[in-house]
Amino acid sequence: MQARQEVVVKSARSLAAIAAAGGVVAVTALLPAVPALAHGAPTTPISRTAACAPNGEEPGAAACRAAAKANGANIGSFDNLRIANVNGKDKSVVPDGHLCSGGLPNYKGLDLARDDWPSTKVTAGATLAVRYQGTIPHKGSFRLYLTKQGYDPTKALTWDDLTSSPVATFKDPTFSDGSYRMSVKIPKDRSGAQLLYVVWETSSTPDTYYSCSDLVVKGKPAAVVATSRTAASPSPSPSPSPSRKKESAAPAKLTSRTTAPPATTDPAPDLNPVASDSVDDGRAQLGHLIIAGALLVIALAGAAALTTRLRSR
Repeated sequence: MQARQEVVVKSARSLAAIAAAGGVVAVTALLPAVPALAHGAPTTPISRTAACAPNGEEPGAAACRAAAKANGANIGSFDNLRIANVNGKDKSVVPDGHLCSGGLPNYKGLDLARDDWPSTKVTAGATLAVRYQGTIPHKGSFRLYLTKQGYDPTKALTWDDLTSSPVATFKDPTFSDGSYRMSVKIPKDRSGAQLLYVVWETSSTPDTYYSCSDLVVKGKPAAVVATSRTAASPSPSPSPSPSRKKESAAPAKLTSRTTAPPATTDPAPDLNPVASDSVDDGRAQLGHLIIAGALLVIALAGAAALTTRLRSR
């Protein structure tokens, strides 16, 4: 009789273990797949990902719609265009014609050669503030390249279109209000359509991020204009024209962005779609864990009750 009871107890314990495991399996089956959290992209000057991603600022722009069509679906998250284990060999890993997508299928539409991408207006010779939103901050270095004068946006972007060396580099730049703060001076010889290419090589992960920000560079007023004003009879300084005021004001739309103030004084960007999504994801994951715990407790309690009843027989 005792031997039989021992067999029954062992069987009950096995059932309890299976029930517990079954509870875990059931909970796992109930939980949806959690998307990998992303990490960052430029929001000023607006990058193609920050403009065209479903959670970006201008997914309805003509170029963004064309990019989604070229993809066969929406492009990937605005802050997740990254490649692992590049180790500084950008030109070997990212082929010509695919610089804006990094060669990644989820972003291939960003490589379309066209001149109507959402862009930022800047002035030749001025300093442009760069805000690189970091939804998950990392240590690392930034390399900023500019296209050469004569760049044609209607042709595929190649490495030869960019300056051979970065026009600015930053290691672990200041991070405030959700963005890395940097700046770059626009050369005086640039005009018309240009592009800022940003490479973020992280040191706390194996990933390197790539982004394209389209610019429209305006030349400074000619020196002869200033001379003619000086030679004129003294008169009160004219008030800035409406267009000049618009250039100095904070942009209302990305397609009419203007030169921003230095990075140290530039206000924080409004765009933070993925950061808020990450908070929601965290809350959802916490809810899933609570449900998982409850189901596991129920499973263990049932198994324990079964064990007790079998012992009492």
